[in-house]
Amino acid sequence: MSDEQDQPDEVEYRQTGFRPPPGSTEIFLVRHGASEPSRPGRLFPLADGHGDPALAPEGLEQAERVGERFADEAIDAIYVTTLRRTAQTAAPLAARLGLEPIVEPGLREVGLGEWEGGIFREKVAKLDPIAVKLFAEERWDVIPGAEPHDDFVGRVRGSIDRIAAAHPGQRVVAVAHGGVIGAAMTIAVESNRGFAFAGADNGSVSHLIVIDGRWILRRFNDTSHLHTGFDLPSLDTAPTSGFSA
Repeated sequence: MSDEQDQPDEVEYRQTGFRPPPGSTEIFLVRHGASEPSRPGRLFPLADGHGDPALAPEGLEQAERVGERFADEAIDAIYVTTLRRTAQTAAPLAARLGLEPIVEPGLREVGLGEWEGGIFREKVAKLDPIAVKLFAEERWDVIPGAEPHDDFVGRVRGSIDRIAAAHPGQRVVAVAHGGVIGAAMTIAVESNRGFAFAGADNGSVSHLIVIDGRWILRRFNDTSHLHTGFDLPSLDTAPTSGFSA
């Protein structure tokens, strides 16, 4: 027998792809579709003190694309907030999967105080001094009467932890809001920058793995499902802040 035949097979250690830890919860955070525009003198209706616009036509199209994105995925539950734009965004997916969305109030958008009802958009567009200060300090509670920073972060953390506790080993879609998704991503990476993940796009998907209180960030602002055959707004017309609460 040759020397080569006498040699044992060489041991190899190959790279492997990521796999969620056993018992972990996969949470796909979807930002609601684009909501109807605000207009001076015509404030959005309020729901529990929060502006509650409906989806715009392009937002309804984005909702359909979200439904298509997850139609063939194994999804165990769908969550929405108390605000109707999230329920409207979740509706196509819920119909496809035969799931009844669960309302999680803690995932509602950050409270904007005196700038609710669409006023926030106008203030940002006009570069109001308080808006400039808000982005410089990366805190929503610079706005008069807005939800305190620690309260907001605490309720987002509590909501994600509740969902994870209710769905160990399962996969969940939670339709929420830009501020909430930004806060969740910031918590996951333990950043001290409040707006480190600012401006998740309407209809985008961000992805968390949660197990035993540990949050693992897998992706942020995935919009690949929105582009095929869909006319997105020009980047030239997008607000420079990245926010459109």
